[in-house]
Amino acid sequence: MTFKVPTVALRDTGDKIPVLGFGSGTKWRIAKTTGEREDQFIDELAQQVTDAIKAGFNHIDTAEVYKTHPEVGEGIKRAKVAREKLWITDKYHPHSYNWRKSSGPIDSLKYSLDLMELSYVDLYLLHLPTINKENAGLTLEDAWKQMEELRDLGLARNIGVSNFDVGSLARIHRICKYPPAVNQIEFNAYMQQQSPGIFNYCKQNNILVEGYSPLSPLTKGSPGPLDDVLPSLATKYERTPAQILLRWAIQRGIVVLTTSGRIERLQEYMGALSFELSAEDEAQITSIGRGKILHGFMHQLYGHQMDSLYDDL
Repeated sequence: MTFKVPTVALRDTGDKIPVLGFGSGTKWRIAKTTGEREDQFIDELAQQVTDAIKAGFNHIDTAEVYKTHPEVGEGIKRAKVAREKLWITDKYHPHSYNWRKSSGPIDSLKYSLDLMELSYVDLYLLHLPTINKENAGLTLEDAWKQMEELRDLGLARNIGVSNFDVGSLARIHRICKYPPAVNQIEFNAYMQQQSPGIFNYCKQNNILVEGYSPLSPLTKGSPGPLDDVLPSLATKYERTPAQILLRWAIQRGIVVLTTSGRIERLQEYMGALSFELSAEDEAQITSIGRGKILHGFMHQLYGHQMDSLYDDL
């Protein structure tokens, strides 16, 4: 059974982003620090993108550092779905300055679009806030100016950021013509705030939060305080623990990104759209989940701030 994916309207443009997306990401990267991967085309990934679309996912997430653009483009082509019915998110990475001498987001997105055989993306993000002259050949402010130009050119319908903290977003807000519409961060019941104050800052500034790794309490977080709660809720709602966690994040106002190589699993995840948690059960997961903090990513940027993550929540 395929469910219609609900959407949320973004600031400024009003474009509607699907609340559940398929990630083409990190497992395909060979070298995490350089973004390099094997040169051969990965047909398995292309087929997974096609399968995700056929399972009902109309939101596909990729990034320069993943090096998966050819497969994403081919997977979209095989699915034979009209481009306007899909939402494609891509991300610029500062280290592309060293990989292939990218001059910034404009050059990188044009290159990515060529690889995917697309004329635009629906959302383009700065993947990291650590953009500077040394690693990218430009400043964070320079990079954002290029992002705004991409929006004016129509190559990116919406622009935003990923893994940004309050200070980095404030730098953009001081100089921007178009503020970021989205901040994509790690988000799950054991990581309800990637850096101090970021959740409320995004809410106060009308920045939509996208969450990656929503299933970490199941895949990386056991043993943990939700180990007994999730099976109980799964029985109560006649759903799986994964569906409970995805539904919880969606009800928290998060656009959720997940992935799998199995079409049955993707169909299971789509089932998170078929029910609602009660306010009491949503609050229970929120409260109990804060009993454990699990940093799956961005340890170097934010790992030292774990003690103060929930001070404003």
